[in-house]
Amino acid sequence: MDIEQFRRAGHEAIDRICEYYYTLQDRPVTARVEPGYLRRALPSEAPQSGENFDLITQDYEKYIMPGLTLWHHPSFFAYFPTGSTFEAVLGDLYSGSVPNPGFNWSASPASTELETVVMDWAAKMLGLDSSFHNCSKLLCQTTASESALVAVVAARSRYTKQHPDVSSEKLLIYITTQTHSLGKKAGLVLGLNVRALEVTVEDNFALRGDTLRRALEDDCACWATPICSELHISVGTVGTTSSGAVDCLGEIGLVLEDYPFIWLHYRDVCALGDINKYGDSFCTNFHKWGLVNVDCSGFWVRARASLIDALDVTPEFLRTRHGDAGTVIDYRNWHFGLCRKFRSLKLWFVLRSFGVEGFQRYIRETVKLGNMFASLIRESAEFALVTPPSLALTVFRLEPYFPSSVPPAKLNELNREFYARVSARSDIAFTQTDLSGTFCVRMAVGAIRTSEDHIKRAFEILCLEGRAALEEWRCATGGIE
Repeated sequence: MDIEQFRRAGHEAIDRICEYYYTLQDRPVTARVEPGYLRRALPSEAPQSGENFDLITQDYEKYIMPGLTLWHHPSFFAYFPTGSTFEAVLGDLYSGSVPNPGFNWSASPASTELETVVMDWAAKMLGLDSSFHNCSKLLCQTTASESALVAVVAARSRYTKQHPDVSSEKLLIYITTQTHSLGKKAGLVLGLNVRALEVTVEDNFALRGDTLRRALEDDCACWATPICSELHISVGTVGTTSSGAVDCLGEIGLVLEDYPFIWLHYRDVCALGDINKYGDSFCTNFHKWGLVNVDCSGFWVRARASLIDALDVTPEFLRTRHGDAGTVIDYRNWHFGLCRKFRSLKLWFVLRSFGVEGFQRYIRETVKLGNMFASLIRESAEFALVTPPSLALTVFRLEPYFPSSVPPAKLNELNREFYARVSARSDIAFTQTDLSGTFCVRMAVGAIRTSEDHIKRAFEILCLEGRAALEEWRCATGGIE
């Protein structure tokens, strides 16, 4: 493909994308294909000779599009917000057109320096303390999982340098029973022990300071040394993923003042006063509630040296004059990969196009829609909230009035049937979860095109499927009296 062929194909691609968005509302939310559909449809080997690009784009529409779940559909309420924007898409396009690997400053001065600038902008926009920015302690990771893994590596490195006689077998990562899987994965990757602290419905599944203190006292008495408390803080649909719980950060910070060797990593943003006072590192995904498409996760660390000391590997062929002088940032030493995408470009496009006020309007609107849905649940005689709403996340279940008490296992059975009916639909998407043995459903608002009409329609669908599930369940069980 030469430049003019690319120009024509590019124009056609933009037209196709625009048409896709014009018809997005009418498309199925979830893919209606069976496992292996694409392998059966495509040849078993790559073509020996190059094919016409028009044929390739036709096959994209024919084979790829039907297999996509539309996370940015206005009726997608599963998992987490995906507020991707055209500005971010164009940022990705421009980034892809200049394939700079970005492993050190010399490889791509603009990509390195833009990253420090926009991450500093983001830190100030989010209200992070100045000790987290100053253009020297931040970067774009791929996801929060990678950010957490890097934080644990830095924590381990800092501790083992301070305590060289302590074996890695005695190191612990603290999570809670509601923590995202990234906590356990970090332990698996690094060969560290992971302890999940129990949180309760009475505390809205938040980690309390007393719970952490008891665990620390028990483990230190057994000669185990905790290195990283990976605490979740709610931002929209993401805090503790299942319930949006906000850990009691002030209590936890006070506890950790007695344990200065522990690295405290925060995930997502709320309770900024406690984050700024106690946190060693912090991350939030802009590809969730930040109007940027996957992948773009902001990661800030208070002590830059702790991170770089843990990951600095500089062979002779990567040495540069500026790097040796310490006058530039070489981001390869801030994460696991050598090469890295120019992610900051799309964040720059979005921050400039929307401004801080645009971000605020978008987040406030999704929270308002989340509250609207929670109000419909509260006012319903058929549903009940399982946890208090957390920004744009609502966790609920089918719980109609019964003349006599129903065992929890029976209610779970009813709700599994209810969710099976809802998840079988292609015009809407929710996710399931289990909170201390209570099966329930998550509703996460975040798509930038979601409106009040979509929220009302979602509730109507839930009522329809809820009544059908209840009637079917009553017939199958012979009644519940």
